[in-house]
Amino acid sequence: MSAALPTSSREWHLVARPHGWPKAEDFALREAPVTAPGEGRILVRNLYFSVDPYMRGRMNAVKSYVPPFELDHPMEGGAVGEVIASNAEGIAVGDHVLHGLGWREYADVPARHAVKVDPDLAPLSAYLGVLGMTGLTAYAGLFEVASFNEGDAVFVSGAAGAVGSQVGQMAKLKGASRVIGSAGSDDKVKLLLEEYGFDAAFNYKKGPVAEQLREAAPDGIDVYFDNVGGEHLEAALSSLNVHGRATICGMIAQYNDTEPVPGPRNLALVIGKRLRLQGVLVGDHTALQPQFVREVAGWLASGELKYSETFVEGIENGFDAFLGLMRGENTGKMIVSLA
Repeated sequence: MSAALPTSSREWHLVARPHGWPKAEDFALREAPVTAPGEGRILVRNLYFSVDPYMRGRMNAVKSYVPPFELDHPMEGGAVGEVIASNAEGIAVGDHVLHGLGWREYADVPARHAVKVDPDLAPLSAYLGVLGMTGLTAYAGLFEVASFNEGDAVFVSGAAGAVGSQVGQMAKLKGASRVIGSAGSDDKVKLLLEEYGFDAAFNYKKGPVAEQLREAAPDGIDVYFDNVGGEHLEAALSSLNVHGRATICGMIAQYNDTEPVPGPRNLALVIGKRLRLQGVLVGDHTALQPQFVREVAGWLASGELKYSETFVEGIENGFDAFLGLMRGENTGKMIVSLA
């Protein structure tokens, strides 16, 4: 165990299910008591927690691949922090761990649900992004789900985001013939071209996606990594070559819609082109974790793989960070810093 513990912890609760765009009154920042951890548990002072697009789905009371957030309970999500009290073998005070109880200052975590991380291998925040669930999503979605082959032309939507920026760079590192990205601002387009090494990129707000994609990929694409859905998916179906593959990772364009969204109008192209469209959930690909960490840590060490993080300081700004993420105000991983 450890010395004097804090007596209380601030934590974000969902108090109403959002209809459309989340509003401040749907959330509450509340205080909860902190007690010493029980048998097999650890108390963690969270230093960083993650806000992610999938969390919008958990705010709805619908059956999905992950249970919805409970009302009037603390929300959950990836977090990394320092152990300040331990009642578990193998984890000591002072260790740093990755766990799933974010959105709060202090977390009482079952030790079996915590993973020790090395702050000397990479900055702690990286374990929420490039070396964490985000990076593994990119890695598995590109190499395992989309069956990427050297020489493929790859299009990534939401390419300046945490997942998309990694997908594009990984494709380049593995020998893609051409990598194209879409993003929502000229600054992000510039980042894709100058920092991340994309061959072409465009601002989807400046014209029809299909036209801009055709111009950027005149010979078509072999792989589409979808973070956006909607108009982007329809455009990609038109540009995919025969036997093309699409990894469907996210559809942030429609997460806050209150009416059903029309599907791509050109879905019949799937037949003639023999296309494969497959969803990706990172939890299905944990077997790749050792290989992923080994390869990506190497790319990070050599400087071949770059990543961006957008930090929002202070737990009181947690909701604003999430809303900013949904509006595309982040470049790379959106992280709330409590450090």
